[in-house]
Amino acid sequence: MLFDFFPSRTLTIYLAKMFAVRIVAVLAMLVLVLLMLDLLGKTGDILSAEGNTNAEVWLYATLRAPQLVARFLPYSVLLATIITLAGLNQNSEVISMKAAGMSAHQILAPLLMIGVLVAAVSFAFNERIVTRATATLKAWENVEYAAIPENADTRTNVYFNDGNDVLMGATLSGRGSESVLNDVTFYERDDGGMITRQITADRAVFASPGWLMEDAASFTVATANTQQIESLVVAEGVAIDQVELRRVDPDAQPLAELSDSIDALQGANRRTGELEAKWWHKISGPLSAVLMPLLGAVAGFGLARSGQLFTRAVIGMALGFAYFVVDNAALAMGSFGGYPPLLAAWAPFFLFLLVGETVLVRTEE
Repeated sequence: MLFDFFPSRTLTIYLAKMFAVRIVAVLAMLVLVLLMLDLLGKTGDILSAEGNTNAEVWLYATLRAPQLVARFLPYSVLLATIITLAGLNQNSEVISMKAAGMSAHQILAPLLMIGVLVAAVSFAFNERIVTRATATLKAWENVEYAAIPENADTRTNVYFNDGNDVLMGATLSGRGSESVLNDVTFYERDDGGMITRQITADRAVFASPGWLMEDAASFTVATANTQQIESLVVAEGVAIDQVELRRVDPDAQPLAELSDSIDALQGANRRTGELEAKWWHKISGPLSAVLMPLLGAVAGFGLARSGQLFTRAVIGMALGFAYFVVDNAALAMGSFGGYPPLLAAWAPFFLFLLVGETVLVRTEE
């Protein structure tokens, strides 16, 4: 038995199916066009790496496509809403439904139901596929499209400050106490910032505290002498939390893993406002698919013959895109502490939920 909030079973299926098909069509069009434009700029860089062929270009496409799907799915829902409702209005189907006693909210109910389903699928897709694709793609980009590191957590060209001294590594792999730096260089500097000694080694492991360099070569600037050192602990002020801080990429970590990263950084008294905002946005972001039918609803009502259908469609599109602008601005404000993380992630959603409801009630109900 259907709730009174929904129209009849037949009409609900008709509207939901129409809306879902248009979401898929718009999303496919956006992703294909944007992926082709992206490949135009990246193909040369990929093929310039030694040993890369067209297979690596296709690999890049498979890694980039999930990111584009995740980013433009809410836009697709917005555009599909406007296309669906504008078409129904143009064919006088909205007038027929309202003449049958249906309210604007009942007409939108099947679209909102599909929006909830899209939000759930989007959340699962982001957690299971997008985060892994992002981690792998960033690791590949860090090595300039050479061989993809076996560990997607590998970071390249990292450096840490220990007072005046600097510890640098070509790559950083492993986690926690098992972290390993490869192609390591340690610079000892005086108070004026001048290098007094340079120590190099193939690798260094975390020694808690400091980093253990084995089979190292030490070059002293003052005497221009080089000597071999069997083992040496350097950079004792570089704690493991500094290492983990470099690893935290909220776009490449699922919700549970990001929670652990935030807890670890908070335990080290590190600022986590930006990461907390991204944590909340992993939930509020997919829910924007529920908001789009409400913001684009203005395109489906009013008399089509009045000549205002195009104007209403533009207003609906403007409301939807205004949400994305405000959402990005709020996240940026949360990144540097202007907003609390919870407010930065959720305020745009609830603000435009009220705006959409207000416009719908004042104009149609």
